[in-house]
This record gives sequence, structure tokens and C-alpha cells, in this order.
Amino acid sequence: MSSGGVRANRRGRPGYDRESLLRVAVQVFNERGYDGTSMDDLSKRLGISKSAIYHHVAGKDELLQLAVDRALDGLFAAAEETAALRGRAIDRLEHLVRASVAVLVEQQPFVTLLLRVRGNTAVEKRALARRREFDHLVSGLVAQAEADGDIRPDIDPAIAARLLFGLVNSLIEWYRPRGGASGEQVADALCKVAFDGLRRRAAATGE
Repeated sequence: MSSGGVRANRRGRPGYDRESLLRVAVQVFNERGYDGTSMDDLSKRLGISKSAIYHHVAGKDELLQLAVDRALDGLFAAAEETAALRGRAIDRLEHLVRASVAVLVEQQPFVTLLLRVRGNTAVEKRALARRREFDHLVSGLVAQAEADGDIRPDIDPAIAARLLFGLVNSLIEWYRPRGGASGEQVADALCKVAFDGLRRRAAATGE
């Protein structure tokens, strides 16, 4: 494309709103890594000046904050919804797993970015702290289900919680919303695999 074509293209899209800018930034962060992405990289991908980006956000850190909060807010909304339910803990745990799969499917680029942060910045440290808080909520549900006698007692609740959400989080590596299984189908399969292994089985009776 000629330099004249590039200039015409830029004149044709004078700017982005904050939401569309955020979505493109998240895509670039996931491709290049947050640390490996500069404001110049974002400017080039967006086809707008850095000053146009700064019109919407203070900088790269704010884009990261908005992105990880999008994922975390979805997960905590699922946790709050689960906490309001009545019934046995294992059923609430399954509800939380299904709701978390729905969040991942709906917000996959944002959850992907969240799962890749390593605590190198203040924003990442806050995100990791909120992830640990969510993990604690899951562990609490597992422990309650174990106390109810619905989960086999030979599995540590914290380990079970990590394994369970390890399955959920693995979706970012292979799940693609188009041309494959729906999010609901994936949640059904995941829950069958996970909860058939977690549930305590009744002792066999002899004839």
C-alpha cells in the first residue's frame, strides 16, 4: 500500500472510542505480551497517533487495568450470583464453574490476558491478588461440599479448586467460539469430567 493510501485510511477513521481501542489493545497484548508492547506498537496497529490514544486513557497501564478488571468483574459477578443460591455446596460449585465458563467464552481475550499476567507491575499485582481472592472462594465451596459428604475426602480442597479451574482456564488455549462446540456444551463436558471424579461414591454393598 502506498504512503498516500495509508494517509487516506487514517483520514477515513479519525479515532476510536474507548471500548474499541481497548479491544485492539488487548489483542496486541495477547499477541506480543504486555511487557513487549509499546505505545508505538499500539499506535501503529490502531492507525492513530499516540496523542489520540492518550485522549482516552492515561497510558498502557490503564489499558491493562481496564482489561483485567473486565475479566475479574465477570468472575466475581458469577461468584456473587452463586453465593445467593440455596442448596448444597457441590451444586453451587457446579453453578460457579458453569458461570465461569460463560465468562471465559464471552470475554475470552480479556480472560486470556488476565491469566498471562505475572505480577511485574502494580496493576498486575492487584490483578493477581483478586485472582487469589477468587481462588479462595472456590476453595471454600469445595471444603463445604467435602464437609457435606458430597466430595471425596482424600482430595485437598485447595488442590481440587486449582485443578477444577485449571480445566476452566485451559479453554483459552483451544476453545474457539466459531465452528465448534457452544460454551454450554463445553461446560456440560467439563462438569461431567470434573464432578464425576470429585463426587464421593456410595460404598458398594455386597449381595
